[in-house]
Amino acid sequence: MKTIQVSVVTPDGPVFEGNAKMVSAKAKSGELGVLPGHIPLVAPLTISAVRVHDVDGKTQYVAVSGGFIEVRPEKVTILAEAAEVAGDIEVDRARAAKERAEKRLAGNKQDTIDATRAEFALKRAINRIDIAAKR
Repeated sequence: MKTIQVSVVTPDGPVFEGNAKMVSAKAKSGELGVLPGHIPLVAPLTISAVRVHDVDGKTQYVAVSGGFIEVRPEKVTILAEAAEVAGDIEVDRARAAKERAEKRLAGNKQDTIDATRAEFALKRAINRIDIAAKR
């Protein structure tokens, strides 16, 4: 069975390294499914889950907060602003971040910069909570 090498990297270093039979990610233009031998591609990612379907039939989830996916025929590299493997997500911390973001959105209708940051934080927290539930 052909596999594809997968790397998820943040500015702090590598988060995930492994081989997979398929990688699924959500780009800004839509859902991507990458198999070994895929044509080269670069696309911006949304706040979402990257699903790595490994050779054992298991799916590993990585929460990414934006970034880019670079696809080559034998390798997928995800350069993310922030990323966490499902098993490493601290759910209590994510829930606290979600509550803080909701309070900021509810109380701050005037400042669009803070509202945009709070919306980003809320989406990121919800993504982390959802992915942690899939461990």
